[in-house]
Amino acid sequence: MNQDNKQDTNQTPTGIFVDKEKCTGCGNCADACPFGAILVDDTAVIGEGCNLCGACVDACDFDAIYILGKKEATLTGPDDSRGVWVYAEQREGVLAPVSMELLGEGRRLADILGCSLSAVLMGHQVAGLADTLFAFGADVVYLADHPDLEGFTDERYSAVLTELITEHRPNVVLAGATAVGRSFIPHVAAKLGTGLTADCTGLDIDAQNLLLQTRPAFGGNIMATIVCPERRPQMATVRPRVMKRPAPQPGRKGQLVQVAFNHIGFKTSLLEVVQELSDQVNLAEADIIVTGGRGLQSAKNFQLIYELAAVSAT
Repeated sequence: MNQDNKQDTNQTPTGIFVDKEKCTGCGNCADACPFGAILVDDTAVIGEGCNLCGACVDACDFDAIYILGKKEATLTGPDDSRGVWVYAEQREGVLAPVSMELLGEGRRLADILGCSLSAVLMGHQVAGLADTLFAFGADVVYLADHPDLEGFTDERYSAVLTELITEHRPNVVLAGATAVGRSFIPHVAAKLGTGLTADCTGLDIDAQNLLLQTRPAFGGNIMATIVCPERRPQMATVRPRVMKRPAPQPGRKGQLVQVAFNHIGFKTSLLEVVQELSDQVNLAEADIIVTGGRGLQSAKNFQLIYELAAVSAT
């Protein structure tokens, strides 16, 4: 995706980069590798046995080896980042409700900052969802549509999002604090060397154009507001249903950017998705939650709770 990067470096499936122009083929990295994963010809070549321990990075006297994210993070400071991004989570071709909620909040933040709002959509045969993202406020949709992205895995999704962020350098990246968001967004933040505030319940922009990220702390006894002044992007996961879902604008158009998926050599793969068979509502998406406790005294009295919940749902 980043053509300059591909011309200057030798990228392996592990996420390690070797800068061919700097590498002298001295062999120090191979000697330092505890897994024997490095071969040296004219330059170093890192094989699939690499586990990103970083021993070769420390051993290189020419700064020719670096782990994906660590080198790029120094390039994404506050002065050269722009735009608000939302990770548009989808499940089996259906957008998660939190995606639209974040687009509404992202649109507000982007308007304050005077920048564009983009959505990142990953999966297989999900291009039709782009129109919905435009309708809910996205100016640009980055679409990574590939059979290898049909099922979610941390490794694949974080690789795509990390590379996109590295190339385009957004100022703010938002994702839902769902099982998926909580799973892979921390991987992305770690690779980029930036901060991440989890489970936010409020977002705003201050006078210095910093993202104010508010979340409960100390068991919910206080509300902490967190900023990330030095690193970019400013990243946050947001709890579902705390942001107002905007009204869609049918027919609204934007720019669709096709993202090439050319990653190989992943260590994990999705074998099967087993659907949970339940007649219960997903609590994260429920409008009303009815609960009971010790006051009900026995399990049979929870039938009252079920009946009240059924009435509340109608």
